[in-house]
Amino acid sequence: MIAKEPIPGRVKTRLTPPLEPEQAAALARAALSDTLAAAVAARGAARRVIALDGEPGPWLPSGFEVIPQRGDGLEERLAHAFEDVGEPAFLVGMDTPQITPALLEQGLRAVAAGGTAFGMALDGGYWCIGLQPGDHPVFTDVPMSTERTGAVQLARMRARGLTPAILRPLLDVDTIDDARAVAQEAPNTRFANALAEFSIEQGIAA
Repeated sequence: MIAKEPIPGRVKTRLTPPLEPEQAAALARAALSDTLAAAVAARGAARRVIALDGEPGPWLPSGFEVIPQRGDGLEERLAHAFEDVGEPAFLVGMDTPQITPALLEQGLRAVAAGGTAFGMALDGGYWCIGLQPGDHPVFTDVPMSTERTGAVQLARMRARGLTPAILRPLLDVDTIDDARAVAQEAPNTRFANALAEFSIEQGIAA
């Protein structure tokens, strides 16, 4: 997993407004916790590693190895995360709290069998990628955080002869509308509960 420490003003800044920075950070922490819980429940992982920008907190369950993120841009940080793990790995971010253990297991099975995996995000990015050792150059010169990121990343993988298992698209949480849609899709998550609490406090339409 690749993630940022959920500190106000550093995470989910596109949710402010309507949320306050502290609320946006709490919502990010809830999404992070949901994702970590799915990772704990997923079968087939020999290791559980978080590439973290920041410091671990009480939100991090036991059993996770923590490695620092390295690199200037997201493409470098992704490449270094795979390099530092040093073995077949399936990576997700912290923006899809609706993720399930079953989805994670699909990606884990693909990399365990010697293959790769990829899941597009509905905003044009991607929510997961699974690679083998030595595949990290696929990130070179991929434009991040654009409507073309996912398509370019997938094309780069295929140009290197990779045929990834394709997982179903998911919606990343970037805006308040995204947050509402994800909470509706996964109503029993920490994320949905936190959003409902903040919406009541501020009178934000659900």
